[in-house]
Amino acid sequence: MSLKDQFGKDVLLTGWGHSRFGKLADETLESLIVEVATEAIGNAGIEPGQIDEIYVGQFNSGMMPLAFPSSLALQVSPELANVPSTRVENACASGSAAFQQGTKSLLAGTARTVLVIGAEKMTHAGADIVGAALLGADYDMAGKPSTTGFTGLFAEVAKHYEKRYGPVSDVLGTIAAKNHRNGVDNPYAQLRKDLGEEFCRTVSDKNPMVADPLRRTDCSPVSDGAAAVVLSVAPTGGATAPVRLAGFGQANDFFPAARRDPTAFAATRASWERAMAMAGVGLEDLDFAEVHDCFTIAELLMYEAMGLAEPGQGARAVAEGWVFKDGKLPINVSGGLKAKGHPVGATGVSQHVIAAMQLTGTAGDMQLATARRAAVQNMGGVGIANYVSVLEAV
Repeated sequence: MSLKDQFGKDVLLTGWGHSRFGKLADETLESLIVEVATEAIGNAGIEPGQIDEIYVGQFNSGMMPLAFPSSLALQVSPELANVPSTRVENACASGSAAFQQGTKSLLAGTARTVLVIGAEKMTHAGADIVGAALLGADYDMAGKPSTTGFTGLFAEVAKHYEKRYGPVSDVLGTIAAKNHRNGVDNPYAQLRKDLGEEFCRTVSDKNPMVADPLRRTDCSPVSDGAAAVVLSVAPTGGATAPVRLAGFGQANDFFPAARRDPTAFAATRASWERAMAMAGVGLEDLDFAEVHDCFTIAELLMYEAMGLAEPGQGARAVAEGWVFKDGKLPINVSGGLKAKGHPVGATGVSQHVIAAMQLTGTAGDMQLATARRAAVQNMGGVGIANYVSVLEAV
């Protein structure tokens, strides 16, 4: 069973574009959207007039005064005049939410070619504005003052995990070091420096504790950036071979923290199960995965939610080298959100683009020796809105 078996048609990633991530003071939301959309359309080998529909993933939540960006993509070309374009928002999963909406348009038969864009401008806003915006994605803390912001929420998750399973500080430091090391090879990454395990594990003036037990190196940075992908029901003759979407899944959890097990990430697990079942594959069939490591504790919990390790045993995936670039299931070869950066609305689309590059052998210094099938996992809030895609080389 696969998506094609279930729906009777292919969904192909036929072109993509990706900006650099980081503090991009000379870029605007519009310029980033135009850059990546133009690149994706060109990479797909199509004309702008062949786009039937556009979805733009953006969180914003008050970080920018402009709260209506759907038509910015039309700036790419006069040929896009009157093309339907919709902004999609689901917190930090806005990019993957847009990707799945585009997928469903193809499956519904209302479009044959869809442009999906994820974009965010964050670094121009003050820390207080960004912090308040991100806390808008939490039921209990939205609109309330906080000195630690979303870091504090994931720090609480880490504390619950420690109470249940034991200390995590060292393994989180190793995860951070792994992703920083991987980020060195990613030309789009915001942080391209191998910091080493000792630095990432140690609290210091340069690596202070943000919210115990999470240090600065356990937290993804505030970022600007964008990514785009063209989805089609048939090959478009682009610059590279297309990539097939084999399966996808979404699951939402209850919003109030009191209604969730803080370490189970149950809806995240459900999204994995749905995507893998649609694709008809197991973890052993994957060659790598890009997962949502907004904080290192999130990556640790992903190992367990995806079934790579049993609950409480996520550290084993690190200790036995499974998740490293030469391991049995490399995780976040791009550097993840931790090193690549996390321009919120762009993240999910970026993960799909990076995976597509790997699957077509065009990932440059990031390239894995074997890359035929991959998974992408993106979430909004503390495991609230969850999306997984399974992609495979054609």
